Amino acid sequence: MAQGRFLMPKTTMPGVAAVAADSDRAFPRHMHDQFGIGLIERGAQKSLSGRGMVEAGAGHVITVNPGEVHDGIPLGEGGRAWRMLYLDIDIVRDAIADVCEKDHGSFEFPYPVDARPLARRFNAVFSAMTAKEQPGETLHGDETLLMLLAGAMETVAKSPAMAAPDPIRRAKSSIDDDPARPFRLTDLAGQAGMSQFRFLRAFARTTGLTPHSYLLQRRIHLARHALAGGTPPAEAAFAAGFADQSHLNRVFVRQFGVTPAVYRAALS
Repeated sequence: MAQGRFLMPKTTMPGVAAVAADSDRAFPRHMHDQFGIGLIERGAQKSLSGRGMVEAGAGHVITVNPGEVHDGIPLGEGGRAWRMLYLDIDIVRDAIADVCEKDHGSFEFPYPVDARPLARRFNAVFSAMTAKEQPGETLHGDETLLMLLAGAMETVAKSPAMAAPDPIRRAKSSIDDDPARPFRLTDLAGQAGMSQFRFLRAFARTTGLTPHSYLLQRRIHLARHALAGGTPPAEAAFAAGFADQSHLNRVFVRQFGVTPAVYRAALS
């Protein structure tokens, strides 16, 4: 099972993407610009998370926060099967604000692996979000999503995150402001007032990614938004700063398991 199976069912709610997968593929370090919540259905995996290395097995709910660097490595023979929902930030924050009856802009999923009995709630949300009947009917999805997030929002004691040093924050902002333009390591290092080697180490230590890997993530996010809006893959690749559609395809499949064309079709 070198590649496995990756499906993207159409969803009933804009801003929500669904993935059903069964694979032994290992995913390299990456990040999403959405919240992710899913369920391991078979097998097990280990992954880097905002709380260090964690392991998840069948029946565990798994989560990822926007911008959280993570990976995914199967444990044992036969890979693992899982289902995920990726939710735009506003969807989750609006739902949490409704649950709390106040603004909760700083919400994060507290458990990258959640052993609490949330599998039934997740399955209800996934079924509602991918229902083929009455695709315009979202009431069931609204209800089940609120119930799942209410169960997942319990917070735990967390050490305060260390703020990125100003020079690294400036370099990140330069990439964030226009990820489609070309960058040179010497320019980013100069902006940070560091040698290239010192900057490279400091950036990777702060973000968990090298500057080039971080740039690719920001470009993938640009392309993903364009694809979700119906832009053809070739145009999305150009707009996001990739050399060509083949380059986008390689990077996109490595992160999402499906091609840009499949992703676009699932959300159109």
